[in-house]
Amino acid sequence: MTKSVGCRGWEKPKAVLFVMFLLAILCESAAAQTTVYRVAGVVVSDGDGAPLGRTRVSLADVRDRRKAGSIVTGADGRFEFRDVPAGKFSLEGARRNFMVTTYQWHEGFSTAIVTGAGLDTANLVLRLIPLGSISGKVIDESGEPVRGANVKLVVHRERLGEDRTFPQGLAQTDDEGKYEFENLIPAEYFVSVAAKPWYAVRPVWENVNGVRTRTDTVASELNVAYPRTYYNGATEQEEATPLEVKKGEHLTADLHLKPTPALTVIVKVQMDPEQHSWNWPALRRLDADRPEDVMADMGPSGMPGEMMISGLEPGKYMMSSPNPEGGMLRPTGQVEITEDGQTVELKTPVSTSTVKMRLKMLNGEDLRDVSSFSLREGRRTIAYAEIRPKGEAVFEQVPPGKYAVMVNFSGPQPITIGKMVVGGVEVEGHDITVGDGATLEIDATLMAGVVSVDGVVKNKAGKPVSGAMVALIPRGMEARTHFERIRWDQSDLDGTFTVRQILPGKYTLIAVEDAWGTEWLQPGVLEKYLARGQELTIGELMTQPVVLPEPLESQRK
Repeated sequence: MTKSVGCRGWEKPKAVLFVMFLLAILCESAAAQTTVYRVAGVVVSDGDGAPLGRTRVSLADVRDRRKAGSIVTGADGRFEFRDVPAGKFSLEGARRNFMVTTYQWHEGFSTAIVTGAGLDTANLVLRLIPLGSISGKVIDESGEPVRGANVKLVVHRERLGEDRTFPQGLAQTDDEGKYEFENLIPAEYFVSVAAKPWYAVRPVWENVNGVRTRTDTVASELNVAYPRTYYNGATEQEEATPLEVKKGEHLTADLHLKPTPALTVIVKVQMDPEQHSWNWPALRRLDADRPEDVMADMGPSGMPGEMMISGLEPGKYMMSSPNPEGGMLRPTGQVEITEDGQTVELKTPVSTSTVKMRLKMLNGEDLRDVSSFSLREGRRTIAYAEIRPKGEAVFEQVPPGKYAVMVNFSGPQPITIGKMVVGGVEVEGHDITVGDGATLEIDATLMAGVVSVDGVVKNKAGKPVSGAMVALIPRGMEARTHFERIRWDQSDLDGTFTVRQILPGKYTLIAVEDAWGTEWLQPGVLEKYLARGQELTIGELMTQPVVLPEPLESQRK
């Protein structure tokens, strides 16, 4: 009895203690799940370091961009996000006259903010890159403004070690001859103008007794043209002086036009035997190896199969003919125009070749994400080929020379040529040599970049390194000729990184601090870091992410 009463007497306290114990565990678990953090700091100009008020700062979950918030900084440029859950976030600032800039932005890459125990996210400095501008006037030989002139802006900069020059924008002068290009990132720029003299008069050529003769009385000073003219007066980009726009800098560049004698050329064409029509060509001027439309007058010459183009400046031009399969014009060769009344004949070169490609994906996937192929000679694309129903691509009328075969894809994953068998012999890379009057047969295996690699960058002391440049370099291949296979990333606040869209192959993974802006493709630059990198092989059948078992050691530049 006593024992029984004693047992009942202990049952109630034990039950209460057990319930309290469970509640404590649940509370601790709930507290762990609702632990929040603070992301705060200041926005400054990357030009002079001044705090930037009235700047919109956004914080977005990198895994779900819909989970985002934004605030506007006060006069002191400070911002603060409270109650931020544990995770990885993109921090971005936007302000008028500044580039939309993410945290520690370098060459298109940035460092994600990682919230969690032991990570300082309350003292961040978000640097916004101020934008510049180039403006000026176009003036003719009499000092008068030129209205309606076409001004072209070309940017020259290095990204990830690749020297790139590409069109940036077009503008047209107003009634006062003024133009302006705004919102320019720091880089080198080339500014040039193309225009027609308002007073120009073109000559009249006629066929008199079988001889082409000028029958007009146009004065030579009226039959003139303005050559494309750059900022320093040069007429070729290679001789032009670049304009360096620094952070937030506003440059003035007036362009002065001077007339040159204009030339008239007669273009002779061939008749298409199947369509029974003339293949009228296009004549485009070459500027820095890029063809561009000319400001000239075109019309019939009065003779069958001929057309007349007047108002041309002397120089190199690209002739293009209609593609029989439709689409873009097909380049057929270069011509140099030096004389008035010069005859240019558009015809297929005698010694051309055919390049036939049989295509397949490495793992037998459909070719639907491959839009077309192209042959490139240096920076110029000389031909396109669409994929035919049986997985073939055919380039016809290819002049002899050396070309790079490039894949043009439309899907989310990059696609490139992994293996190429030319004439029964496997070759490395994408380059081919086309001979005279031959048919070159190629079996190409295409690969898609679907694998990613996750890891963490740490220094010798074992501490995570943020903002480091991470590069995955193809092993045994020269980086300059296999640039499209290199993959890049920047380590996040906790040192983690993800390199995506990796093609099958053998690689070396490196991490270098303070390395952005390096000329990576110069001989020996990448090689000095490879010895301390991690070797990695991505198999042809791999599709799942790879997680590095060991930290990637950072190296100093």
